[in-house]
Amino acid sequence: MTRRVQILVALVLTALWGAGIYAAHANGHLRFLDRLEATLTDLRTQVRGVQTPPDLVTIVAIDDTVVKRGGSYPLPRADLARVVDTIVQFKPKVVAIDLLLVDRSAAIGDATLANTLATGPMVLAAAAIFPTASETVAPGSEGPLAVLPQAERFLLPLPAFADHAEVGVVNVATGQSGSPLSVPMLFRTHDKVELSFPLRVAIRALDKPLTIAPDHLMLGDRAVPTDTDFALPITYYGPRRTIRTVSAQSIFDGTLSRAAIENRIVVIGASVAGGGDFYPTPFDSLMPGVEVISTAITHLVAGDGIVRDRKVHIADALAAILLPMLLVGLLAWRRSAIGVVAAAAVMLAWAGLNLFAFTHGIWLNAATTLAAAVPPVAVFAGVQLWAGGRRTQYFVAKSRSLALFQAPAVQDWLARDPNFLSKPVRQDAAVVFIDLSGFTALSERTDPDALRDLLKAFHALIDQAAVDCGGMVTGFLGDGAMILFGLPHAMPDDAARALKCSIDLHRGVERWIASLPPAIGGQLGFKIGAHFGPIVASRLGESHQHITATGDTVNVASRLMEVAAQNDARLALTDTLLDAADFHGAPDGVLTGPLLTQVRGRSGVVTVWFWRNRNGPSQAATKAEMID
Repeated sequence: MTRRVQILVALVLTALWGAGIYAAHANGHLRFLDRLEATLTDLRTQVRGVQTPPDLVTIVAIDDTVVKRGGSYPLPRADLARVVDTIVQFKPKVVAIDLLLVDRSAAIGDATLANTLATGPMVLAAAAIFPTASETVAPGSEGPLAVLPQAERFLLPLPAFADHAEVGVVNVATGQSGSPLSVPMLFRTHDKVELSFPLRVAIRALDKPLTIAPDHLMLGDRAVPTDTDFALPITYYGPRRTIRTVSAQSIFDGTLSRAAIENRIVVIGASVAGGGDFYPTPFDSLMPGVEVISTAITHLVAGDGIVRDRKVHIADALAAILLPMLLVGLLAWRRSAIGVVAAAAVMLAWAGLNLFAFTHGIWLNAATTLAAAVPPVAVFAGVQLWAGGRRTQYFVAKSRSLALFQAPAVQDWLARDPNFLSKPVRQDAAVVFIDLSGFTALSERTDPDALRDLLKAFHALIDQAAVDCGGMVTGFLGDGAMILFGLPHAMPDDAARALKCSIDLHRGVERWIASLPPAIGGQLGFKIGAHFGPIVASRLGESHQHITATGDTVNVASRLMEVAAQNDARLALTDTLLDAADFHGAPDGVLTGPLLTQVRGRSGVVTVWFWRNRNGPSQAATKAEMID
């Protein structure tokens, strides 16, 4: 499978994963994502910070101060009637009582409250009772209202109170973290639909008709974007009492300010410890339920709520599919730090965009997108690392194999410059040839395995001598080898290193032959030729290339082995090499010559010198003595 096909398969699988995650969560599965989303929503709300709410609502709180004065909770109906009566006298737009008036109390108190409710625009709280802990949608339901949570029944105020007020359901929807993230706007039982408490209050305050569209609500000519189940997403302005709050005790004390009530929406609710509902929010561990309800009322009236409607869900679906595909594509595009940095930059950009949208009133889902993006990216990155490790092992093995055929210096040079010697290069270089004598005759009567071991040891000796002197074995020629000094580039001491390598080979091979069994060592000899001069270095071959050198210098070095054998010597050196090496003899060797001779395949005379160990026979004076 080609790399392009692999990447295409990875992108398709990533897209399917993202679509599956989004669909599963949208259909009510993967509930753990709701908890993650609630946590991320709290973080985004805190980053956004405290905001000043539109000054439309006043909360009249039945708090600990009121309870201490009256000595009991719930507040007696006669006291509640006094609170409502005082508020009505200050001309509010609407009075919303966030208290469940479902039980009878003292007859006088109930009658007094009923009469008071008839004096002003009132909205009372009701509660939806569900058969289970979760609000479910009945199967088989049809139409836009089919998505509404279906209650078993509604817990309504006493008829004596309800006859003088409008009624709305006060339930809120809490997320997995317990923090209310939305307030349902509509509820239903098997035979009726009820409006929520905040929606009833908003309709009365705005004096606008309500229209229920398939995927949103209309208050007059203004659209109210809701979630898919007609729930109003809410975002908190700040900690408790951010919305204007006064204690009901100010009514009993006669200190209530008219400005806090007049022409405003007034919500009466409980904030007493141990009574009423309290919820955790991003700013508070405990916020009174009346302030949650007041937040929803403010959103409805002011139109400043956060949007999480059908269009936002479409954007969430696209993000769950496209973001992980983009991240995987970037990792595939550059299997290096560049790809990782690019993917990280895209993730940061997405996080920034998500936060920017949230702070500007659009609630994009973060948890679903993360669940869609993180696993495929992690898996793909893991596969990339595994494949990278395999590729590294492959290239290490390949490099080791290459090391068997190319000198380390040439390997390094090819790694830096893959086009090295793509065109022939003319330069000066030193060339050394070595060859075993008697090997062909020995091979006719020696076991092939033993012969192979013999050649292996001989080649290893040559390779070590070449490496030690900085030369390159351009090729093993059966029972011989060619060593080149001058690549990857010419050096001033090429001739000197070639001379040292030749002498080291002379001594090393001599010792090696002496260490062989007499039956083998007695039949072997060797000869070495070394020369210095111009060569043409190039690559030979098409699909399988090797580096070599050609020219007269190579031919002379090769023919010098014959000259050495003809003159009962093992190492023949040209005058040109000795001059380039600035060699004047050595105390542990004897240099004899010169011999003016011709070599096969070349016109002209070559000046040749022969090097022997000092304990070998000497036939002539050293070059240094002749110079002297």
